[in-house]
Amino acid sequence: MAAVRLEIAALTDTGMKRSHNEDSIASEASCGLVLVADGMGGYRGGEIASALAANTIVYEVQHALQQLEQNPAAMEEDEEYSSQSIIMRDAICKANQVIYQASHSLAQYQGMGTTVVAVLFLADHRLSIAHVGDSRLYRYRDDYLETITSDHTLIQQLIDRGFYTPEEARASMNKNLVTRALGVDADVKVDIQEDFAQPGDIYLLCSDGLNDMIDDKDIHLTIRTYNDNLDRAAAELIKLANANGGKDNVSVLLARIVDETHAPNKHWLDKFVDWFF
Repeated sequence: MAAVRLEIAALTDTGMKRSHNEDSIASEASCGLVLVADGMGGYRGGEIASALAANTIVYEVQHALQQLEQNPAAMEEDEEYSSQSIIMRDAICKANQVIYQASHSLAQYQGMGTTVVAVLFLADHRLSIAHVGDSRLYRYRDDYLETITSDHTLIQQLIDRGFYTPEEARASMNKNLVTRALGVDADVKVDIQEDFAQPGDIYLLCSDGLNDMIDDKDIHLTIRTYNDNLDRAAAELIKLANANGGKDNVSVLLARIVDETHAPNKHWLDKFVDWFF
């Protein structure tokens, strides 16, 4: 299975107020898939829901990409989206079914659900982006941070309709009321986008425990400061979220395509050692 080579840094933290972590992070290098899920509901229900989402999506995407590689003609055609984007959409819909069925089979998990944001990096630098809920995708490009996804929340609907400014929305008590999540209903609408990555782009996937605690300008400054060290950038983002209150679980996944054509050559001495040993 052809896949792009990625540099990934992923961290999740319980935060300062919660007793356990209901977020899940997954990355699958073999196919270029990364995701963050933020669970909710019931006794440990959110933890179960986000884990079910992550595991189901990874499995379904891997399996479908293998089938696509073996028999491209068998893939469903769509005038609007690529085959890989359809695979992402279908995998998330499958995860929705799994969580919905589980919540109706086990009384203690009734009402559980999860948000999800997922990106599939392809070998030609194309991206398939899919999300449900308020977990976000940001892109850092040419020292500019842009929010790629739009939250499925009541407050975002009010912003879109002009009732709130983004600054006013940060102070609202209703900013975390999601209008769409996996596992809540038998069917779910998945938002799909497609994009091209450019050399140097850094993609940030996060749960709302990050952007609720840190405003975008501080996320931008942190990535700018540590953009040459994604592990340090991820750690600093979580540290800052906790320093600002850490009211929720916080998950951060940073991903950057490794451009093989610009990778540094091995030192001549390393090559010499490789040759003989």
